[in-house]
Amino acid sequence: MQINLTGHHVEITNSLREYVNTKFSKLERHFDQINNVYVVLTIEKSNQIAESTVHLKGTEVHATADNHDMYASIDALIDKLDRQILKHKGKTTHH
Repeated sequence: MQINLTGHHVEITNSLREYVNTKFSKLERHFDQINNVYVVLTIEKSNQIAESTVHLKGTEVHATADNHDMYASIDALIDKLDRQILKHKGKTTHH
């Protein structure tokens, strides 16, 4: 899995990059056919927004989460993506 991390009005530190890598590695335990992941971290006024597009085999999954803390928004983003990936996996194995 290749993770492309981009910051918009925020500097991507090593600790933030490491946190994103460890969180997104948890998605591979449910579905191992993840090709690319594009993550954009943005700060707008008091909101800190994390959005991601995950390219799976055959489809794409997109989610956005915002919070006052960047780490909390990344956690919410991972939860949303995890649910969507499990739903996609259920559809592919069921059919």
